[in-house]
Amino acid sequence: MLKCTICGHTEFKRANVLWPLLIEQWEINAEEVDYINRQQGETCTHCGASLRVVALGKAVQKGLNDNRPLKEIASTREPARWFKKPAEPVRILDVNGAATISDVMSAMPGYIRGDYPDVDMMNMSFADNSFDMILHSDTLEHVSDPVRALSECHRVLKPGGCVCFTIPMIVGRLTRSRDGLEPSYHGDPSSGADDWRVHTEFGADCWTYLIKAGFSDVRLFSVEYPAAHALMGVKEG
Repeated sequence: MLKCTICGHTEFKRANVLWPLLIEQWEINAEEVDYINRQQGETCTHCGASLRVVALGKAVQKGLNDNRPLKEIASTREPARWFKKPAEPVRILDVNGAATISDVMSAMPGYIRGDYPDVDMMNMSFADNSFDMILHSDTLEHVSDPVRALSECHRVLKPGGCVCFTIPMIVGRLTRSRDGLEPSYHGDPSSGADDWRVHTEFGADCWTYLIKAGFSDVRLFSVEYPAAHALMGVKEG
């Protein structure tokens, strides 16, 4: 039974979220439309977390070495579970945030929220070895150079730290750049905002981007195949 990694509940509801123009631009077939709608539009009836956020929560649990729902971890603040040593909380950078998981994790000491353009993933102002964990969810596809962005994550992570993230992944194809193709946007398709523009359509080889960025320990977490996956890159300690 699918269990929400954010709140621990097990009831989910579904709504379709894809629109015809995006389906046409990405050349998505009926099976892909179905599981991407699940990935983005199937949500926990208790806390509202989508399947992609549930997958991200699973990666975060592993990164914190704690399998309890994140809401429980954040509310109890149990040092033995997720503090490295007394008075030194895990430092977490949440880039752009994701509904539900960011609200819960913001209660954790050491949590920092960094939104674009104040935090540019390709040129972060943080010092080397600053964070134990970096999160981002469905953000990397909007970055013009995803390897550079992940390299920046690698740089600012402490040795042994991890980056946990989701991307819209089409598992039956390889990644392709949208350079030279008609501009495609997420969010409101009529907005045309540059930070919503999709630069990369990720496929089954998405894990290689972490390797190219300097991570040698790469992990994949799945909660519903083929709909919901999260990736983790661990910096060598």
